[in-house]
Amino acid sequence: MAPETCPHCGAVVPRRAQACPACGADEDTGWSESAHADNLGIPDDNFDYEKFVQEEFGSGRAKPRGIHWVWWLTALALVVLFVFFIFR
Repeated sequence: MAPETCPHCGAVVPRRAQACPACGADEDTGWSESAHADNLGIPDDNFDYEKFVQEEFGSGRAKPRGIHWVWWLTALALVVLFVFFIFR
């Protein structure tokens, strides 16, 4: 039987629920207090954005890049074709 509140996330669990509607905890994953939800990548009160960026992208800063020259050439060709068919 499901507890009234989920021991993982604290959400209210409906009667006869098979799993927590908020986090998905159930009999198989453990309703118990000893079940852990660590290392799921869920931000908490101590979320460190700089550490997150370091883990996801490495030591270098993300560098935005411009539009590739092929797309500029394609756009120019479309403009030329548009002007050609309008004024012919």
